[in-house]
Amino acid sequence: MTSESGQSPIDPTKIAYVYMQMADHIEARIGAGELQPGARLPGERDLAAEYGVAHLTARRATRELRERGLVVTLPAKGTFVAYPETTEDGQEQ
Repeated sequence: MTSESGQSPIDPTKIAYVYMQMADHIEARIGAGELQPGARLPGERDLAAEYGVAHLTARRATRELRERGLVVTLPAKGTFVAYPETTEDGQEQ
């Protein structure tokens, strides 16, 4: 999930919470189509290792993504990219 150069997209010197940077990066990947609806995200510990952060930071980033409606977490199953909501006329919101 990190950049192709192998470096984390997290900038600890940036004036922003690390979990927000992480959530923003994952949201950008969802928006770009790199993570398709229904795709399973790595577990929190794996995400933490990929981004070079503590596992509780990864947990908070996952919670932020849930609050944004971008992912759904199913206990004992994992966290998945949410399918876009549709309106009555079939259009995505």
